[in-house]
Amino acid sequence: MLKLNARTVALVETEILKPDDINIMRCASALKAGELVAFPTETVYALGASATDAQAVENVYEVKRRSHDKPLIVAVAKKSDIAKIVKTIPDKARILIEKFMPGALTLVFDRASCIPDAVTAGTESVAVRIPNNKIAQKLIELSGAPVVVPSANTADKASPTLAKHVYDDLGGKIRFILDGGESEIGIESTIVDIRTDPPKVLRAGGVTVKEIEREIGRVDIVRESVKLSGYMPNAEILFSAFYDGMVQNICSRYDEYVRTGKTAVIICLDKNISAYGSRTAYSLGNSYEEYAHNLFAVLRKADAEHFDAVIAEGVDPSGIGESLIARLIKLSGGMII
Repeated sequence: MLKLNARTVALVETEILKPDDINIMRCASALKAGELVAFPTETVYALGASATDAQAVENVYEVKRRSHDKPLIVAVAKKSDIAKIVKTIPDKARILIEKFMPGALTLVFDRASCIPDAVTAGTESVAVRIPNNKIAQKLIELSGAPVVVPSANTADKASPTLAKHVYDDLGGKIRFILDGGESEIGIESTIVDIRTDPPKVLRAGGVTVKEIEREIGRVDIVRESVKLSGYMPNAEILFSAFYDGMVQNICSRYDEYVRTGKTAVIICLDKNISAYGSRTAYSLGNSYEEYAHNLFAVLRKADAEHFDAVIAEGVDPSGIGESLIARLIKLSGGMII
């Protein structure tokens, strides 16, 4: 078992495994033994530990260098497992579970006594989801317990969408990484506190607010803090408003950086890349879904290439665009141009 304290992380040999039946069983056995395992979900790669093992959960905080006042999301393998870790399931929660689970939706409930304080940061709530990923579902089911699923990165790095990203951050600190290829969505799950009326959206993510409201009616949106905490890229991030003059605005800001001897990169949709001429630009794909899918991977690339600034194109606030805007505002610390 990986032994940790507040200052040091014991070094171990990290194996990247193909997600076949034998290796998934190996990883499930490791979770049962209190070890940490990274594995794919449809949103980003998760760092798993048994949610009923307080020491294993504590190890997650130490490996990630995560603040202990930030609760962890708990994943279960199937819908019937939710009732085992929460006190009650409100009617609106049942509707959302039926419609969006498995999927990129996390619901906040009153916790059952089997969930330790280490998971919930001492609060009486627990956030629950079911990953829409067969590898994750099988691993959790075979482990015999709910599993905490924060992103499999250290707190100062972008969420990982590839097994290689996990290894870059956590290699030598955890035993196993199940390699399920590239994450499908690329941004985190939407979090909804279902205990209030109307329910509150605490984080925009892979399921849009409009999709949720179509099922259960009006929800309140709690704007995420832009406080500079957790992951912040090494480069300064600027996020353009979405309007007709966006491209010209981005070009002007890019040129300002170049004139002062700094380096910058523009991240944009493929259809717009030619508008930036000879300026350095990375395409994020052809749609907002691809933009979301590739965002964290491209930010990791920009960090690796030591750019001083990343200038992100704005997006239309419809569909997944709403979740992208929330993520970009947080990443930029509110630096909208």
